[in-house]
Amino acid sequence: MYRSHNCGELRIENEGQNVTLSGWVQVSRDFGGMTFMDLRDRYGITQLVFNMESNVELCEAARKLGREDVIKVKGRVKERSNKNPNRDTGDIEIEINALTILNESKVPPFTIEDDTDGGEDLRMKYRYLDIRRNSVRDNLIFRSKLAIETRKYLDGQEFIEVETPVLIKSTPEGARDFVVPSRMNPGQFYALPQSPQTFKQILMIAGMDKYFQIVKCFRDEDLRADRQPEFTQIDCEMSFVTRDNILDTFEGLTRHLFQSLKNTTLPSFPRMSYDDALKQYGSDKPDTRFEMRFVELNDLAKGKGFGVFDNAELIVGICASKQSGQYSNKDIKKLTEWIQRPQVGAKGLVYVKFEEDGTIKSSVGKFYDDDALRTWGDKMKAKAGDMLLILSGEAEKTRKQLNELRLEMGRRMGLMDPTEFKPLWVVDFPLLEWDEDANRFHAMHHPFTAPKKEDQERMKTGDHETMKALRADAYDLVINGVEIGGGSIRIHDRALQSRNFDLLGFTKEEAEAQFGFLLGAFEYGAPPHGGIAFGFDRLCAVMNGQNSIRDFIAFPKNNQGRDVMIDSPSPISDEQMGELKLNSTHIPTT
Repeated sequence: MYRSHNCGELRIENEGQNVTLSGWVQVSRDFGGMTFMDLRDRYGITQLVFNMESNVELCEAARKLGREDVIKVKGRVKERSNKNPNRDTGDIEIEINALTILNESKVPPFTIEDDTDGGEDLRMKYRYLDIRRNSVRDNLIFRSKLAIETRKYLDGQEFIEVETPVLIKSTPEGARDFVVPSRMNPGQFYALPQSPQTFKQILMIAGMDKYFQIVKCFRDEDLRADRQPEFTQIDCEMSFVTRDNILDTFEGLTRHLFQSLKNTTLPSFPRMSYDDALKQYGSDKPDTRFEMRFVELNDLAKGKGFGVFDNAELIVGICASKQSGQYSNKDIKKLTEWIQRPQVGAKGLVYVKFEEDGTIKSSVGKFYDDDALRTWGDKMKAKAGDMLLILSGEAEKTRKQLNELRLEMGRRMGLMDPTEFKPLWVVDFPLLEWDEDANRFHAMHHPFTAPKKEDQERMKTGDHETMKALRADAYDLVINGVEIGGGSIRIHDRALQSRNFDLLGFTKEEAEAQFGFLLGAFEYGAPPHGGIAFGFDRLCAVMNGQNSIRDFIAFPKNNQGRDVMIDSPSPISDEQMGELKLNSTHIPTT
């Protein structure tokens, strides 16, 4: 028997019991006649005691052990004289009478501690050691529990879990596909799914009514902290539903997950249109933990001889509460330089300070008198001690720049409490986006998104400008400024779907070749249906107040899309290349 108990299990109630434990040596401390050692496994840490007076040979063997050696020990549970209130097992220790070395360890390349000395690249190379650390281990345990609770909730709502294919057909919309050559069909390729979109719609046509899957998806795109080439979705679809039915169902799922795993009761889930989100926050995923909404000043600031404003399409600002005394001229200069960085791209920053003593200071004071600046403050609801930060320029760019400034001020002012969660549904997205360079429309979400019912006739008959104004029956769930998931009501009519393909630049032949199976299925009684997909990795990170999804994935890729632990991707042999007909001498010419 390797163990009678795990290393996080024993308590004062077990005093006097003979036990067997196995695990890894965390650290040892030699005090002459006594050696104390922390033994660690997945469940916790237990202190071991080796007594020189009781067994010299055993104590000397213990002193030779190194960090991460795997051992088995036997001993008696006793009450600690020097208790550790920060450890679950801190009231007891094990007086050891037998030691077995199960496996010796090399000196680890970094310390297996919460505050490790290992850099990210080193820890990813030795990921199996990194996972031994409490923080990473706890993240993976959290992920497991989140999946279990998701299945519990959706099963209770009569959803059926169905696995969809991983080897599918490449499609031109969305991100780049990962492709897989077919040995049996030379010159032809599978693709790894970016999502199970068409399959879950087919399942609705098949009468499954409610589908879900916790599913791997793959996108060959540039990587960031919240993106990986392979990621996991909570993927769902429902039949005979409206948008409100779907939002209510998945608001329920979100509440259940937060209550079950974080003991947190979420506030209300307000709904905001895409247009309002851009106008008030400059983003379609606003962080609503704090206000600082945008206020437009065109009507008050134009025509006063200040060319920067007079020539701008949009003048817009935010009010930073109680910040006038926090920012000297030097601080304002640094803030201006921050927003002028290429990542943001603003040309400059205008400020107005409403000092506590009633005076007003501004970078544009020679163009606007105090009365004019007060009208700005009144419109932006500024009080004594507040500071206005104002940008101008092209409307779309300026809103994006002010969004970055708003988030930065939120960080500096301590307004982004990681333990507070503010959900928001963003609805009524545009159906199509016009690409000036490609001279064509792209789907804002994907080609299967339905227009709102009141826009369907205009979609069939409208001109180019009408198409730009079409609204999608689509929705995103945002929590703390992070897009958790998104979905839409789907097109379930062949004629309307064909019209959408036309608008997206597909020829009839291309649409049939790519999606003929779905168009054909629509002709056999497709029900009205819609769905949503949550980013599972991202949800894990947001629920734990973290920015990166990597530590919630057991074996993540780095920023170059590489798994540095197994050194992948890697070349394959000439023999494999030949079998796949990928060598230049084997590629078919017809």
